[in-house]
Amino acid sequence: MYKRERFKYVGLPTNFMEESIFLKHVGDSPRMRVLQHLIEGREFDYTLTDMLNAHVSWGTLNTLIPKLVTLGMIMKTRKIGRATLYKINPENEIVKHLINLYDELIMQELSRRIDPLKAVSSIVKPSSVTAH
Repeated sequence: MYKRERFKYVGLPTNFMEESIFLKHVGDSPRMRVLQHLIEGREFDYTLTDMLNAHVSWGTLNTLIPKLVTLGMIMKTRKIGRATLYKINPENEIVKHLINLYDELIMQELSRRIDPLKAVSSIVKPSSVTAH
């Protein structure tokens, strides 16, 4: 009989995940999912197990990470025991462009969501309270 913990790293089914704004623009592929995950947490370093949160399989990660290291898009930061930690490489020119694109898309989406709220709040003004 299998223990429940054996499946603790299995992600949500794809039909429950909403596609991110970034992935809508650059395409939803395992490589872009991993890069998005690393861009979102650009101040931190991650083990391969941590990167499973990008909803990419273990086999894909083991194939993809060495390629991204070779391209200079991610870098090894340190080793803890047998685990190697990786981080997005902010010095890489392509990564700089991806980070700028990610930030710009997020800012556009935020302003799109906030502008209708501003319009509604400017129409509905609180009534002044009068003392009797």
